[in-house]
Amino acid sequence: MACVEKLKVLRENLEEIQQLCQEALEDAVLMECDERQFKQVLVNLCNSWRIPTGNAPDPRGPLR
Repeated sequence: MACVEKLKVLRENLEEIQQLCQEALEDAVLMECDERQFKQVLVNLCNSWRIPTGNAPDPRGPLR
């Protein structure tokens, strides 16, 4: 995949994540959740993500 295509896919993914998080925040506030607390939950969620073992790209590249 070309660099331009990769950037396009990443940008689209980030836009989808942003929209989903925005909608979840709005729902949480409507349900009388504390906005700051909900945002902290999202931060904690992002910080908990890990690349599954075996799926991480080799930092040396495809031609080891």
